[in-house]
Amino acid sequence: MKSVPDGVFKPRPTASETKGDATTRAAREIIESERAARDKKSERLRLARLAQEQDEVTDHPVDDKG
Repeated sequence: MKSVPDGVFKPRPTASETKGDATTRAAREIIESERAARDKKSERLRLARLAQEQDEVTDHPVDDKG
């Protein structure tokens, strides 16, 4: 009995499936880059807010005398 070469009975994707796969990959890359930019911006804004809050605490000490 002869061995069957790999890929002989493997279904090949149609042109529309191949195009859909390429579109999906491109969309996922765009979404990932936008997520990374959003996370970077959120971190920058969080650090700026914490620095601003720290400046407010040092500029205006709370007086315990009511």
